[in-house]
Amino acid sequence: MKLCMIGTGYVGLVSGTCFADIGNQVYCVDKNIDKINKLNSGISPIYEPGLNELIHKNFKAKRLFFTNDLKKAITMSDIIFICVGTPTKKSSLKVDLSFVYKCAKEVFLLTKKKKIIVTKSTVPVGTGDEIDKIFKKRKKLFSVISNPEFLREGDAIRDFRYPDRIIIGSDNKNDFKIMEKLYAPLINKGAKFFTTSRKSAELIKYASNAFLATKITFINELANLSEKLGINVEDVSLGIGSDSRIGGRFLRAGPAYGGSCFPKDTKGLVSTGDKYKINLSIVKSVIKSNQERVGLLTKRVYKILGNNLKGKRISLLGVTFKPNTDDMRDSTSLKMIPFFCKQGAIVSYYDPSGEKKEFQHLKNCQFKNNVKDNCLNADLVILLTEWDEFKLIDFKRIVKKKVFKVYDLRNLYKASEMKRNKIKYYSIGRPEIK
Repeated sequence: MKLCMIGTGYVGLVSGTCFADIGNQVYCVDKNIDKINKLNSGISPIYEPGLNELIHKNFKAKRLFFTNDLKKAITMSDIIFICVGTPTKKSSLKVDLSFVYKCAKEVFLLTKKKKIIVTKSTVPVGTGDEIDKIFKKRKKLFSVISNPEFLREGDAIRDFRYPDRIIIGSDNKNDFKIMEKLYAPLINKGAKFFTTSRKSAELIKYASNAFLATKITFINELANLSEKLGINVEDVSLGIGSDSRIGGRFLRAGPAYGGSCFPKDTKGLVSTGDKYKINLSIVKSVIKSNQERVGLLTKRVYKILGNNLKGKRISLLGVTFKPNTDDMRDSTSLKMIPFFCKQGAIVSYYDPSGEKKEFQHLKNCQFKNNVKDNCLNADLVILLTEWDEFKLIDFKRIVKKKVFKVYDLRNLYKASEMKRNKIKYYSIGRPEIK
């Protein structure tokens, strides 16, 4: 099939590349000329394991094309995917849909042939209806479908190839047949193909992410309680997660959730509830608790270092919101590092995905090229992101100071082993071994 992906951000680029890999002809369109030039030169603008190789493979096979020419891409395609950003407005919890509607209007103006319009972007309930109105003058030529994505950064290619479910929302039964044909290679491998109304599909995406965000926030709050009670939150996680009705996934205590989905989608769901005068009090509490978590962890760092950060050397391992991605959106580090610098600490960090522009303006903050250089003179090492290379560090060997501390925000290490190595160690929701 011939597809057009409007937007080469995370969703558009990964989905487009994977669609090409299962045999489709895919045109990825973006107005950013520099981005398209880089993609045509084999340089991916995002960090995702395996993506570069997949782009090269399908570009070479002439199944994957990158262009700024929207009219050409639309003309050459049967199905148009809208994959543009839907950020939260700065002044409210509302979702900014201007990019989505602009895309729809451009498609309407650029073609008079029959096309299927698919929203991949995460949008509030009713957005599909509004897009439908844009095409009302030629409604017989256009179908508007909701097909939310469920790709996890760092595992996106696997998630595309082996999805938990494929959600198709439409009010036209013929659309289901076309989308089932598109996804046939995945359905034949066992993927669940789930059809519903367009509004239901839009809500499923928001509800899924809000529920997962709630699980993370719930276990983080239990971790706070566990620390006060002197018990191990990991035992609690295992105990409740073993219940098949609950499940163990997303029950690992740690920093605040971040990234492009959970912060934005929880706010988007609350905004939708407010629009229809429904108080989504649980989701509102989740947002509030998560926002407060960064401050709580930062205060603990302050306490660990004797309530005085001036001149203290703090080394962070990982600054992205999760491993195997370069995504900094709503990462705990974005609030933590500036606070440390403002308090007079000397901050360094290392992340496998490279230096971050977000910290380049901070005079007391330096990027280091490896774990050893980063931890060399640390008073405190903070494990913030659980990249694989951080899981077996010999702190005693690489940190040259006799007295230093480790604050493990991902519970990667055993407290007993750290005590055996005479390292002062702190973790999340676990008893401190003195």
